[in-house]
Amino acid sequence: QVQLMESGGGLVQPGGSLRLSCTASEKVYYVNKMNWYRQIQGEERELVASLTTGGDTTYANSVKGRFTISGDSAKNTVFLQMDSLKPEDTAVYYCNIYTWTHKGWTPYSKDYWGRGTQVTVSS
Repeated sequence: QVQLMESGGGLVQPGGSLRLSCTASEKVYYVNKMNWYRQIQGEERELVASLTTGGDTTYANSVKGRFTISGDSAKNTVFLQMDSLKPEDTAVYYCNIYTWTHKGWTPYSKDYWGRGTQVTVSS
């Protein structure tokens, strides 16, 4: 069973930076996208940043210009550089790898999730 492992979370002051990392315990095939989600306490999990195997990136409006996603789908590693952090960025951050393939006309997809890493932005 593939496991994703996040690291790099912690406590940081407003305006500071953190870099989250995510690696897979074993090779993941048919990677379509690698994503970072976050869940603020009491709220639903939201997509923060996404990276396709083609290198395209998308970001939530709330983090555009402050967060940068990068990674290597072949190595199953993904990073999230977070700059100019704000208290409202405080959340548990989850790594996600979405895979997709097909056999004939039948599609197959699967989501892999990490257990999350806590990011706290506070003075």
